[in-house]
Amino acid sequence: MRNSFVLLAATAVTTLILATACANPRPMTNKPLSLTAELDLPKFMGRWFVIANIPTFIEKDIYNATEDYQWLGNGKVATTFTYNKGALSGPLKTANPMGFVSPENNAVWKMQFIWPFKADYRVMYVDPNHEVTIIGREARDYVWLMARTPRIDSATYESLVSLIEDQGYDISQLRQIPHTP
Repeated sequence: MRNSFVLLAATAVTTLILATACANPRPMTNKPLSLTAELDLPKFMGRWFVIANIPTFIEKDIYNATEDYQWLGNGKVATTFTYNKGALSGPLKTANPMGFVSPENNAVWKMQFIWPFKADYRVMYVDPNHEVTIIGREARDYVWLMARTPRIDSATYESLVSLIEDQGYDISQLRQIPHTP
């Protein structure tokens, strides 16, 4: 009887610890992530400057971050992610994930950094001129606000941050990315 009580108590404590450790601090929403109404893929290709993000572990303490997209056809996008680590003049780092565009909706991509794993990547917003964009994930754990220039005006920035927040992201985790003047 005593062993059963100890086992039950240990199970309850373990469950509580795991539930606490796995708790999601982000605002919860059951609403699907909104996507841009229409993405002009050829116009979307080219260089984007990362203005702000909720960073992945790789993106902590980065500077001069850019994403370059090149359409390869057959639903594939060659991607080059470049940044300086630790300072504006820090060591230059590059990653080359492959993007896979969904045939059902070209605002839904999968990014493959390491075969065979593909990560969720969704174009939540792009302005009509394809000058600013917001990329997110259904899990609402990472987000990227990008522009064709290394800086955007504060009114545009605040408007885009509001869109990010409206999608259920915790904007207190949003970090601006410095770029060389």
